[in-house]
Amino acid sequence: MKFRKLLIVCASIMLVIASCKKDNKLPGGGSTGKGDTTVTTKPTPYTITETFESGKKPGYAAADVTLSTGSWNFNDALIGNLAGDVKDGNWAVRLRTGDIAMNFDINGLTQISIKHAKYGSDASSVWQLKMSTDGGATYTQVGADINETNTTLVTDSFKVSTTAKVRFEIVKTGTTRINIDDITFKGTGDPGLTVGPPDTTGGVDTTGTGTSSKTRGVTVGPDAPPASGDNSDLLFGNPSGAVNSVAMMDNYLIDQGYYTESYNSTKAEPNWVSWHLDASNITNVSDRLNNFAGFSGLPSGWYTVQSNSYNYSTYGFDRGHNCPSADRTSSVNANSATFLMTNMIPQAPQNNQQTWGNLENYLREQVVAGNEVYIIMGSYGTGGTGVNGPFSSITAPDNGHVNVPSNVWKVAVIIPVGDGDVNRVTASTRVIAVNTPNINSINSDWKQYIVTVKDIETATGYSLLTALSPTVRASLEVKKDSGN
Repeated sequence: MKFRKLLIVCASIMLVIASCKKDNKLPGGGSTGKGDTTVTTKPTPYTITETFESGKKPGYAAADVTLSTGSWNFNDALIGNLAGDVKDGNWAVRLRTGDIAMNFDINGLTQISIKHAKYGSDASSVWQLKMSTDGGATYTQVGADINETNTTLVTDSFKVSTTAKVRFEIVKTGTTRINIDDITFKGTGDPGLTVGPPDTTGGVDTTGTGTSSKTRGVTVGPDAPPASGDNSDLLFGNPSGAVNSVAMMDNYLIDQGYYTESYNSTKAEPNWVSWHLDASNITNVSDRLNNFAGFSGLPSGWYTVQSNSYNYSTYGFDRGHNCPSADRTSSVNANSATFLMTNMIPQAPQNNQQTWGNLENYLREQVVAGNEVYIIMGSYGTGGTGVNGPFSSITAPDNGHVNVPSNVWKVAVIIPVGDGDVNRVTASTRVIAVNTPNINSINSDWKQYIVTVKDIETATGYSLLTALSPTVRASLEVKKDSGN
């Protein structure tokens, strides 16, 4: 530690000496020499600090959290403000046995500095800083192991010598806890980040209190699923018989290109959303955009929910995605489509960030294992409990337009990758059906809420999986998955 600090001091002295040399350069890099009219521009230096003051991560379960610098993955880590948390400000990362990692790259970086300390009276432990130059595919340790013996925040700085885009993860071993705070990036040029308070409260798919958004539609690219046949959104049926007609304002069919939904104008939220998931959808071409917006394609006169309509600080509900952001990363268009407010419901943060986040991750794991998944997610009822207690609707600023559902459900049909999907589904095909109460005291283990397809049909009045043969459908309707 002393040797590292000595190097930093020496480097600072050398920098001061170098800055005192006289030359004939203009501040912008041009020369004052006669006959030399060439002017070059020096890259602008930047300093960006992630303070962890914006964004919420109340539990240790693995989840993505949107912070001021971008999306971070927290694995066995949370953002805490207990007496034992050593912090600069009100909040700091509390890391147990796991890691925190950037889901985004930064350009032109020359140095990263990290404040750190032991949590409370926990014993000493060890952590490492690792860097990736290939978008998170592989990581290499930067510097030596850090032995965490500090009871107050100290700062370690690491030099970055590559010119490539980089991202970092902090990895800890052992079961004791540490605090991480104020990660500072220093570099030159355009870092490639949109830095500022996040539009979300953190977690998997969450909400905030940002300003009212403009409306937008959907730009559909070649990565969108087909309109019919294998991999199409409604291959297994239209659960409520939704129709794209203003006469069906509470069961209005909307093809959003990357998913299809039945929209309820009275409740200002979807009844259900249906989509297909395979490896081509989760290629991570696009980062999580967080560009929440009202949908411009609703019929004239219908109420349009805006990005700030849920008013998290008052009601304590996330803007819960139906079709998740992480299920549509094949393009900017695909990810952007998931942030339309017609894809959202007011969802209790623990329900959204933990229970549903864990199930969403599990289904993507099935895809990585060689499967494709047909998914239908919906909600029903009225009355849920968020951070600030129970509410039946969002009354301000939306004057009660947005219904708070009492239950959130999902049905997922999992089959090996292949063709002729409807005909490949048999009575032994795995179908996962989950129905959760929309409450903040919910268990994070989605397996605790496994039901049958028939249970969900009874609760909603919908008819699911109607494209299957009557015999196969009848068998799958009553089969209850084990969760393994």
